Amino acid sequence: MDVKELQLLPFYRFASDHISVGIHAIDHNGRTILYNEKMKNIEGLDLNDVADRSLLELFQFDQQESTLLKVLQSGKQVLNVKQTYWNRNGHEITTINDTYPVFEEGVLIGAVELARDVTTLERLVYQPLRRYGEPITFSVITAVSESMKQVISTAQKAATARLTVLLVGEAGTGKDLVAEGIHYELSPPLAHFYTLYCHNSDPTILNKLREDMSTLDESTIFCERIDLLTLGMQQQLLDMVNDPALGGHLFLGSVGADPVDLITSGELLKELYYFFAEITIVVSPLRERREDIDPFVKDYFARHRVRFGSAIMGLSEEVRELFHSYDWPGNLKELEILLDEIASMLTVEELITFEMLPLHFKLKAKEIREPLKKAEDFVVQTDRDLLPLDDYLREAEMYYLQKVMNMYDGNITKAAGALGMSRQNLQYRLRKMKK
Repeated sequence: MDVKELQLLPFYRFASDHISVGIHAIDHNGRTILYNEKMKNIEGLDLNDVADRSLLELFQFDQQESTLLKVLQSGKQVLNVKQTYWNRNGHEITTINDTYPVFEEGVLIGAVELARDVTTLERLVYQPLRRYGEPITFSVITAVSESMKQVISTAQKAATARLTVLLVGEAGTGKDLVAEGIHYELSPPLAHFYTLYCHNSDPTILNKLREDMSTLDESTIFCERIDLLTLGMQQQLLDMVNDPALGGHLFLGSVGADPVDLITSGELLKELYYFFAEITIVVSPLRERREDIDPFVKDYFARHRVRFGSAIMGLSEEVRELFHSYDWPGNLKELEILLDEIASMLTVEELITFEMLPLHFKLKAKEIREPLKKAEDFVVQTDRDLLPLDDYLREAEMYYLQKVMNMYDGNITKAAGALGMSRQNLQYRLRKMKK
């Protein structure tokens, strides 16, 4: 590198960290080499999280869905692609991406992605059920499982008592719908349902909230994912909600995990938890209430027939079984996005068949039909060829480490603690497994 290039480096760094577009660059092995400040804000990670991990470890999508890996494999640019995915913190992200291959002297050395954050815009344009022009009342929320019936029953009682509520659950479970249901259950009603999206550390969102609270008539204010605010911003929010000069609003909040765990790990301010948790309502993930899948799909297609005059009635038995076997990491939101994608291709069909599913979901279906080895596969049986001891032990170690990593959602620090080893040792073993 010559002197002029060295002089330019600080300017490149400054531009990279202050540009309004997220930048994520990977080398030919899929390892991160550039990850700017905007991308950190978009995805809720930092360079320490991504420096020694591949894309597939960080995000819950298949290799075929990652535009960075697609470009790395094909050597061709992919432009103007919208991606919605969930990172390891359970934070839903929507971006519009332009992804380019990087060549040096004709050799492909990596890929770089430029991401425009449209998460907030996406929530305004697309919200489950809202596009049908309906207020979100408890009568329109699918509640067949006992857990969801209990959620609605408790929420109705909270509305009657006008209590501050903390909703707990993974991304996409419908916490926002329950919050709005509480708003419409209030008697006498409040003027507006206002949502504060706490998905980034931009301090201006709280300044805007303060301005709005001072001018709004008494309203329901839903603070979504307060655990994603910095502790300093959480303290600022706590001061605001306790300020009697800002009006008699009803506050609802949500977090993405057990609040006690969040407090213990330093991600949630204990005093803010106490403020919101006059009553706590846990919304279970879809994989724990699969009986809600069929009525949700039925309601979706009923609305589709009314709005578009389609003939669609439901799912084939094969697709239904597949839907009930899949774990839905994005919960009801993921299911509805999938149904949107399928419905956009409907003509005169009455049932959704396997052939009509998008390619990315067919690939997930293949994984469901060919599950990972179970523990009993490692028991020596008379009808199985004996493995050399080293091969057997390596196979067992791969299974066990992967099982523990899955238990802790890919969090290396927590998994290492459970295994009684250092974080560095676990990272070394995981890298060795992939060779």
